[in-house]
Amino acid sequence: MDHNKKLSISVILKSNFENAYFFVMLKNQIKIIVAGCGNMGSSHARAYHRLPGFHLAGLVDRNARNREKLSNELGGIDQYEDFDTALISQKPDAVCICTYPDSHAPYALKALDAGAHVFVEKPIAVSVEEARKVVKKANEENKKLVIGYILRVHPSWKKFIEIARTLGKPLVMRMNLNQQSNEKTWKWHLKLMDSMSPIVDCGVHYVDVMCQMTRSRPIRVSAIGARLTNEVRKDMYNYGQLQVTFEDGSVGWYEAGWGPMMSEVAYFVKDVIGPAGCISIMDAEQGKGDSDDIDTHTKTNRLKLHHAVRDENDRFAKPDEIINTEDEPDHQGLCDLEQEFFLRSIEEDLDLTEHQEDAINSLRIVLAADKSFKTGKTVDL
Repeated sequence: MDHNKKLSISVILKSNFENAYFFVMLKNQIKIIVAGCGNMGSSHARAYHRLPGFHLAGLVDRNARNREKLSNELGGIDQYEDFDTALISQKPDAVCICTYPDSHAPYALKALDAGAHVFVEKPIAVSVEEARKVVKKANEENKKLVIGYILRVHPSWKKFIEIARTLGKPLVMRMNLNQQSNEKTWKWHLKLMDSMSPIVDCGVHYVDVMCQMTRSRPIRVSAIGARLTNEVRKDMYNYGQLQVTFEDGSVGWYEAGWGPMMSEVAYFVKDVIGPAGCISIMDAEQGKGDSDDIDTHTKTNRLKLHHAVRDENDRFAKPDEIINTEDEPDHQGLCDLEQEFFLRSIEEDLDLTEHQEDAINSLRIVLAADKSFKTGKTVDL
């Protein structure tokens, strides 16, 4: 056999091997589609694109510009305007839902009916009843259901919660995230407020953090709020603050406001106090006009731990500790971590019961706060 024939056979064998390897690789990947190509949907799509365990097969968005831009960025992904069409066409193993909150539960139920695992952005639904229906359906279909609580994968926030648990009981938890928004961000906020108020949509994150810190049962909630613009419907408010009391005596408040009128002074407060001292997230970026920048919403910069213990002269016995968190992941890195967890939940058949019940619990609390604002009465849980 001459050299040219050997070379030709070698090329054919190599080509066949590579094709077979590619086929096996695709076969072992989880085929997924993403519904909603806004901020969160785009970040999750990028995570699926770069994680070898996923095969990103489709993008769904009613806005052609959104899905086309993301598809082009990722090298050309099939695009769909309609969620049902994408489900039928792609027959995915998993679905990522990053649409507006009022479609979370309906889309999740459709995906589960189609035999797909589901990652759904928070909140899981617009009512506790809907949320329980989705969880029940996932269990009946033996499919994984992961809710996008991004702070649960954040190393600095996990450290923040861990230290808070060492401060004794009761805890006083003070948190807010106000956003001075205009242009496209304000339009996005207005669309969100078609479904729910800021203390519901954002509040589930921080109430979930409070529940992790106290590990105690919430017993009552109250709230105040204000409608600071005629651009939202008459029964909606774009500023609110909730107060929650726990069985162990711990208390927490969370404040959220959206809109062009919001102040950027003290818009970012994350502070926990206990008998042994306090732990605070220090926002080094505050005051730079970035409260509507999604990357700043999870960034911690530094943690400051204060010890309350005093010496015989009644002076503080320990200096404050500064815990550097500069090496923490950015927003895209956190979305990658969320999708790594979703992948692991499927591949390792993780028990997600506690994860799902915690999501329902935090939703229950913020919806009770919404009810408190509307009725003017404290709500017993």
